[in-house]
Amino acid sequence: MDVSGLLLADSRFPGGGHVHSGGLEEAAARKLVTGEADLASFLVGRLRTAGELAAVFAAAATSAVQRGKTHWLELDAELDARTPSPAQRKASRAQGRGTARAGQRAWPSPVLDRLLADTPRPHHPVILGALTALAGGEPQDAALAVCYLAVSGPASAAIRLLGLDPFGVNAVLARLAPELRDVAATAAKTADHDPRDLPAPGAPGLDLLAEAHDRHHREEVRLFVS
Repeated sequence: MDVSGLLLADSRFPGGGHVHSGGLEEAAARKLVTGEADLASFLVGRLRTAGELAAVFAAAATSAVQRGKTHWLELDAELDARTPSPAQRKASRAQGRGTARAGQRAWPSPVLDRLLADTPRPHHPVILGALTALAGGEPQDAALAVCYLAVSGPASAAIRLLGLDPFGVNAVLARLAPELRDVAATAAKTADHDPRDLPAPGAPGLDLLAEAHDRHHREEVRLFVS
């Protein structure tokens, strides 16, 4: 992975990802995830659905900058169409806006100005992909960064919510490395496709968890926004 990808995938990058559990908080509340084995299954499922979708659009956004085809409104609309849960869309845009603010300081560019003029609250994969390109990275770098974030965020949340052993959780993440690389490589192969033809892996279970968490978050204090 390029250095820019490492930076963008770092939880310390001020994109707001640390306040999102990727559905893990609701899953834990329902006793769907209670230990390392459950967590591993949850993370694989998330990677192969929401993670893969994010990887596809991050790679496409990187390619768009590289080719000078900055069709931000079209990418935004197509990702919206592939994200049926309003709560999921809200979370993606919240993280996207935080990432954009940090990116404006790190990699200022007319391309970034145009993106934010078209979509002031961009989806997180799209802005991350654009920033990867501006920093000199490739589509696969962007795809791998969002794949890692798709699993590292929930994994970190599991430590806080379930009191799991951090060493065990990190071992779970380490064992996912081959799948992370596989999803990122597959996503990179579609980077030059027309936005309308990009893959659309779905995650109905995660959508339902996101909507339930959103309702509960309005009714009671939750540790994570999503």
